[in-house]
Amino acid sequence: MKIFKDVFSGDELFSDTYRLKLVDDCVYEVYGKHITRTEGDIQLDGANASAEEADEGTDACTQSGVDIILNHRLVETGFGSKNDYMVYLKDYMKRVVKYLEEHNRGGEVDAFKKNINGVMKGLLGKFKDIQFFQGESMDPTAMIILLDYKEIDGEEKPVLIFFKHGLEEEKC
Repeated sequence: MKIFKDVFSGDELFSDTYRLKLVDDCVYEVYGKHITRTEGDIQLDGANASAEEADEGTDACTQSGVDIILNHRLVETGFGSKNDYMVYLKDYMKRVVKYLEEHNRGGEVDAFKKNINGVMKGLLGKFKDIQFFQGESMDPTAMIILLDYKEIDGEEKPVLIFFKHGLEEEKC
């Protein structure tokens, strides 16, 4: 299994256990699903709750959301306007280029710059429909992840978009 971490914050953002696709060699689309889970709700096959455990009179805490967001503790954030996001994106792209150059990956810079513009044009066209998330450390210099919805196999699914060059892979 591979864990994908933010190169600036070190936050774990997603793993290859999810269905994913590399688009234009610059962003990963990671396909999630909506789930609801109950805290402490672990069912073992064939296990029966004893009479004492059956009802302890406590309220169960449930969480609903996109599995990737819940499992990797991503935190929702936002921007007041498209211009605010563009300011962040320009600064972030400069940091990524500098990171690539400092880590002997300078050969990837031109392709990154060329491909990212096309991908971002399409996404910025639907800015109002996109949600934004960041890793659990909420590091303001780290990657902001985009959440869009796409029709996949006849069903609308949440798709998280991560910048490939802002990630490092760690094998587990």
